[in-house]
Order: sequence, then C-alpha cells, then structure tokens
Amino acid sequence: MDTVYISHGSPTLALDDCPARDFLRRWQEFLPEKPKAVLAISAHWTTMEPSVSTTASNSTIHDFYGFPPDLYKLKYNAPGAPGLAKRVKHLLHGAGFHWVEEDSSRGLDHGAWVPLLLMYPEVEIPVCQLSVQPYRDAQHHYELGRALAPLRNEGVLIMASGSATHNLRTLKLDSSLPPSWATAFDDWLNECLVTGRFDDVIHYETKAPHAKKAHPSPEHFLPLLVALGAAGDGAKARRLHTSWAVSTLSMASFAFTP
Repeated sequence: MDTVYISHGSPTLALDDCPARDFLRRWQEFLPEKPKAVLAISAHWTTMEPSVSTTASNSTIHDFYGFPPDLYKLKYNAPGAPGLAKRVKHLLHGAGFHWVEEDSSRGLDHGAWVPLLLMYPEVEIPVCQLSVQPYRDAQHHYELGRALAPLRNEGVLIMASGSATHNLRTLKLDSSLPPSWATAFDDWLNECLVTGRFDDVIHYETKAPHAKKAHPSPEHFLPLLVALGAAGDGAKARRLHTSWAVSTLSMASFAFTP
C-alpha cells in the first residue's frame, strides 16, 4: 500500500462542486487496490500523547458550527477497527512510544469522514483513527510514521488528512487567486517531496518560505509527516491533485510509494 496525505479543506468539501471533491470521488482511479482497513491521522484529533480509537462502530462527529443544514445530515458510520488499533499500539510501543492511549468512544471527525465519504462511499471499510500531538515537533510525527510502516504490507491504508496550507485568518470567500506567500509554500512543499528532500520537510519551520504564515499552528501539517515516515526510507512522492479553496487553502494531495 502507498501512504497518502489528503488536504481536506472545509467540511463543505462533502457538498461543494469543486475540483478537490471531484478528485476524491475518483479516488479509486489513483489507488485501485481496496484496503482491508484505514488508519486515519486527522488534524482534528489532537492529544498530548498518541491515542488510538478502539470503537467497534464509528459514529460521525460534526465538529463544526454555522455550516449548511445539509452538512449535518451526512453520516459516515464506518465499522471500527479495534484489532488495528491494538496493532498500532503494539508497533508504537515497539518503537519506543511507551505512552499510547486508547479511546473507546471516539468517532470520526470531519478530517477523517469527509474525505472517506468521497473516497469510499460504500461505508464498509473498517476505520481506526490516530491522533496528532501539536505540542511535539515534525520529527516526532515522522518517527510515529516510521513505526507504522509494517501496516503497509498488511492491507492498511495510512491516510493522513490536513491541509497543505492552513491559515484561517486569510481566507477569502470570493474567487481571488492565491497570494504569493501561499503559492510559494505550496510550490516548495511539492518540490521537496517529489525530489526526495524529506529532511527539509521535517524541518519546514526553518526551511520553507512563509512557513509560519502558511501554518500558524502545525496540526494540519503534522499528519503529512506521519504518512511520509510510514512510507519508509527511499519512498517516492507524487502529487495526486492540486487546486485552491477560498483563496489560501491549498488542496494538494500526495501519495508516497515505498
């Protein structure tokens, strides 16, 4: 299995007529192999220590406010994957992450269920979530991913979900072209990934142009590091999609082939 990083943008991605939604609805053209399970690493589950969801049946978390009523009607109650959660915990323990929590009530937040609703609308693939730790650095998340690499050979799709750029204070609801700081960061990220400059990505805060403006807080970038680490040394990256939403949200998505 390749590992993937999806820019999920706004929750309205599930409803909007836009290029990113069209891309995700065609997902199986890009990765035709159907996974046995999905491990979702979402920007919208943040904890002090790594935590895995162990529920046997996922609920749908509508973790947003003030959106169209039709959005709250959508559900993605995928089967849980408690066996996968135990496997994730075992792998993390073996890699030196000694404190890994279990959450038996956690459902799927919109960083997980919105893209999955478009990618696998049959709602039959078991899903487990792994949290991110925004108080820890990118290297920590890259090492989390490295620990999870064996899952690729077990039919598990490691799906990281965030946004390639994410500064909510700069959004524009008109059709404005993305500003230069956003395109500079997005172009830098793409170049680093496709040319294998992964160490620069790990140190994005000092290496990337406009890093702090593109990501005032890191939680939407950190899932990418998990997917990158899980792909293993020598992985090849390719950009599957590029578009923009509300001017400054890059919807770039990537796959990493071991």
